[in-house]
Amino acid sequence: MLLIQNGKIWTMTGKNYDSGCVLIENGKIKDIAKRIDPPQDPDLEIIDAAGGIVMPGIIEAHCHIGIIEEKKGAEGDDCNEATNPITPWLRAIDAVNPMDAAFDDTAAAGITAVQVGPGSANVVGGQFLVMKTKGSRRIDDLVVKSPSAMKIAFGENPKVCYGDMSQIPSTRMAIAGLLREELFKARQYRQEKEEGKLEKEDFRMECWLPVLRKEIPLKAHVHRVDDILTAIRIAEEFDLNLTLDHCTEGHLIAGEIKESGFPAIVGPELTTRSKIEVQYMDFKTVGCLQQHGVLTAITTDHPVSLIQYLPLCAGLAVKKGLPMEEGLKSITINAARICGVDDRIGSLEPGKDADIAIFDGNPLEIFTSCLYTLIDGRIVYKKDNPEDLPTDQKPVS
Repeated sequence: MLLIQNGKIWTMTGKNYDSGCVLIENGKIKDIAKRIDPPQDPDLEIIDAAGGIVMPGIIEAHCHIGIIEEKKGAEGDDCNEATNPITPWLRAIDAVNPMDAAFDDTAAAGITAVQVGPGSANVVGGQFLVMKTKGSRRIDDLVVKSPSAMKIAFGENPKVCYGDMSQIPSTRMAIAGLLREELFKARQYRQEKEEGKLEKEDFRMECWLPVLRKEIPLKAHVHRVDDILTAIRIAEEFDLNLTLDHCTEGHLIAGEIKESGFPAIVGPELTTRSKIEVQYMDFKTVGCLQQHGVLTAITTDHPVSLIQYLPLCAGLAVKKGLPMEEGLKSITINAARICGVDDRIGSLEPGKDADIAIFDGNPLEIFTSCLYTLIDGRIVYKKDNPEDLPTDQKPVS
């Protein structure tokens, strides 16, 4: 068992404690209260938060950590299978390397879970997963949900990738057309399977069934207004769930996005305006969408922006109008809801995974440090004292 004492508890459920305790047992949160007497357990470990902020572990809702490895160049880049614009059967779980040095940065920043997957070269890129950031060198042990989403992409990236090779798609019309064709085939496949008319299962179609059953969403790479609205149009046409990832010009059509009912994962803004699609990039976007009632999360799109600066990105969004509490939710419970894992992570509640970060101040402020990071009730980071960690949890050199 582990008991956290003397902390400012921010639960992300609307109930906070100026000074409180969190009790952890078997990797789960057992109790949260103003006072919890230490249980009579010879193996009890106590953390004195000393007035620091105790909150849910931070969640990055869209990134490519471990699939584009730091310091590895082409050898460590498995993000885009840019040889075929339609590759839904690809699975991020087969490409993410938990030994990527960036995972050490997540632990030191209080980031305990990420949604990671293919890039945006392809119209259909493959399947994302949600995983813990530390705890094992075997990715299967880190998975929270796999698959968690099906990546699709609109706009410049697939156009440039395949247009430069003089093959389809080279226009936005072709991107939409290829996606519709694939979804039409997938819907026919599902119908034939349900009616018992299939001669044999098709591996390249089976991956669409969780999408068609609305168990996971389409995860749409969209920046421009027209691409956002095309993604919404196609999702509604096929009656599918959708997340609007990046959503750079979302503030220009916030009302239309609200009407669609689809959530947005906004960012990365902590980077350059490197292409035409992001000319209106601004930290105000997430606040504008939130004010219109859109469920929002914030992303670094690591390695486009470094993942450890996710709390800073939320802080900059607050600076541009996002309410402070919503800034915190955008990297905790809102991210968990959009990723479909809020039953396990994203808030401090009894029964949920004990993924917890302890900070010496508000994590959205630049001078704040993470003191402890816990995943499944185990300390995976302790500020300035890595030698106190078990050997299998020490940072990888």
